[in-house]
Amino acid sequence: MTSAIRLKLENIVKEYPGCRANDGIDLTVGAGEIHALLGENGAGKSTLMKVIYGVIQPDQGRIVWNGHEVRVDNPAQARRMGIGMVFQHFSLFETLTVAENIALSLPPDEARNRARLNQRIREVSERYGMALDPRRYVSTLSVGERQRVEIVRCLIQETTLLILDEPTSVLTPQEVSTLFATLRKLSKEGCSILFISHKLEEVRSLCHTATVLRQGRVSGDCQPADISANDIARLMVGDDTPISTQVTAAEPGATLIEIRGLGWKSKDPFGTSLSNVNLDLHKGEIVGIAGVAGNGQDELLKALSGEIRTGTGTITLDGVNIANLFPDQRRKLGVAIVPEERLGRGAVPDMSLADNALLTASGEGLVSRGLVRSGRVREFSREVIRRFGVRCTGENNTAGSLSGGNLQKYIIGREALQNPRLLVASHPTWGVDVGSAVAIHESLVRLRDEGASILLISEDLDELYQLCNRLGALCDGRLSPLAPTSELNIEQLGQWMAGEFESGEVAHAVA
Repeated sequence: MTSAIRLKLENIVKEYPGCRANDGIDLTVGAGEIHALLGENGAGKSTLMKVIYGVIQPDQGRIVWNGHEVRVDNPAQARRMGIGMVFQHFSLFETLTVAENIALSLPPDEARNRARLNQRIREVSERYGMALDPRRYVSTLSVGERQRVEIVRCLIQETTLLILDEPTSVLTPQEVSTLFATLRKLSKEGCSILFISHKLEEVRSLCHTATVLRQGRVSGDCQPADISANDIARLMVGDDTPISTQVTAAEPGATLIEIRGLGWKSKDPFGTSLSNVNLDLHKGEIVGIAGVAGNGQDELLKALSGEIRTGTGTITLDGVNIANLFPDQRRKLGVAIVPEERLGRGAVPDMSLADNALLTASGEGLVSRGLVRSGRVREFSREVIRRFGVRCTGENNTAGSLSGGNLQKYIIGREALQNPRLLVASHPTWGVDVGSAVAIHESLVRLRDEGASILLISEDLDELYQLCNRLGALCDGRLSPLAPTSELNIEQLGQWMAGEFESGEVAHAVA
C-alpha cells in the first residue's frame, strides 16, 4: 500500500429539513488502501457515499481527488474520474446478457465492438478470479455471479476507487472468501476500496483502516485488526447501548409443526419454485434457514403464512393440516409473520402505528361485532411502543416516519403481543443498528422461552449461529437437512447454501 492520498474529504456537510446527515466529516483514503466506513442506521454513511459518487452535492466542504480539488456533478463524471460503486441492491437487467449490461455503462465507441468487449470481460474477470461468460443472461446467474458483473463493470472502466455497499450480505462464505481475495489483489495493484459493512469481524480481517460515523459525525478512526469487534461497536453506538444478546440454551418441547413434501410452482420466469420441502419445528426452539437471497425464502414464508397455496404437501400445526387455510384462519390458530419488507407488507407507510396494529392484531379484542374499538387499538399500540422500546412520539406517528430499526421493533412487538405459537421472521434485523438488533434478538429469545416455535430466515450467519438451535439452508427452492448449530461448521453450511446436499430429508435432531 502506498502513501499517496487518493481521496480526501474535508468538512463535508449535507443537511436536509430537520436533519444534518453529514456534519463536518473528514475522511482520507490512500492509494491501495482498503478503508472501512462504519456506523449504525442513520449515521450518515449512505449520504457520504452519494456525495463521493456525485449523486448529491454537499452544502459545505471540499473533495480532493488525487491532489486536486474537484466537484463531482453526477455519477457519470465520477466514473470518468475513476470512481466506481457497487450498490447493495444490484442495478442489472435480468433479460440482458453480462456483456449487454456492462455495455450500458460504457461510452458508445467502447460498447459498439461487442467481440472486443467480450474479450475484455473475460480477461478482466479471469485476472481477478471472478470468471464470467459475457454471453450468459443475468437471469441465469447466482447472486454472487451478479455481484461479479457489477465489480467487473467497474474494473473495465479503470476504476481506481471502488465503493462497496454491504458487499457480503448476499454471499455464501465461500463467495466471501473469493471476493476478499479479489479485493486484496486490487489493493496490491493500487486500487483504493471503500468498504461499507456491519459485519465487524469481516472488517477486521480485510480492512487496513476504518472511519466510524455516529449521528452524522466522525466518532473515531482505527486500524480494525488492532482492536476488538466490541471496541468498534462501541465507537458506533456509544457506551449506553447493549451490543450483544445473551442467549441461554433452549430446551425444546414436543413437535409443533410438521411440513412434508411441500411444493409450489412459480409462474414468474424469474421466481423460485419450492420443491419437496420437509421440516419439523419444536415448541420452544428457534430454527434458522440460511441462504442467498432469491432462493425461495420469500416463497417459503408466503407458503407458511397462507399468502400462496402450495400445490403439493402438507403443513400440520399440532395435528391440524393448515395447508389450505387462508392467512386469517392461520392467525387464529397462532401463526404470526414478520415479512422482510417492513413498509408495504409489514406496515402501511401512511397509516398510524395504531391503525397498523389492526392489520394483524384485530383478534386481540380490537374489534367487537364488526366495529373497531378505537380506545383498545390505541392502548394495544401504546403497549407495543412501551414494551419494545419503539422511539416515536406516540401511536399516532405514521409507520413511514419511523427509522427502520424502530419500525421493525414495532412490527415484531405487534406480533409478539399476540402470543403466537409459531412466528416466522424473515431478515428481522436487516439494515438495523446494533442497539435495535439486540432488542429484536431479545424479543425472539423471550418468545422462544415462552414456548413458541420460531423459524428465522436470515442471510446474517452470525445472527443464525447466535440464536438458533438448528440450522439449514435453502437453495433454488430446496431445503437442506437441519443440523444442531453446535455441530454445523460454517463451511458445511456454505456448501448447503450453494446447493450441495441431498434434498427430501427430514431432520429430527434437536440441539
